[in-house]
Amino acid sequence: MSHPHAEFCWTELMTRDPERAKAFYATTLGWTFTPHDDAGTYWIARKDDRPVAGMLVMEGEAFFDGVPDNWFCYIGTDDLDATLKAAQEAGAQVLRGPFEAAGYRIVILRDATGAAIGFSQDLSEAA
Repeated sequence: MSHPHAEFCWTELMTRDPERAKAFYATTLGWTFTPHDDAGTYWIARKDDRPVAGMLVMEGEAFFDGVPDNWFCYIGTDDLDATLKAAQEAGAQVLRGPFEAAGYRIVILRDATGAAIGFSQDLSEAA
């Protein structure tokens, strides 16, 4: 799944109740879900067998304390390091990362307004 630079590229539901969420989106949108890991902590939502979103089970990490269930978005970047540097110079605060997951390099930030956002670089396209 390519991540165009400076465009929203992925969204995921962060939830503590994955079974209820899967039932809700299956009923309302016709999505199906396939596990992305053996632990059942990440699911891929599919429409017509095409990935449309992820679902992260929020458990086991203090990072999630006090965070309500929510939809979280990622913006693609061709150069995560350069984007992160520019974001920090513009007032962003790093909340998590950078880290690698499923072929992507990711950082979670609080932007200059306080909103949380993820930046993601597709490592298969990195030069």
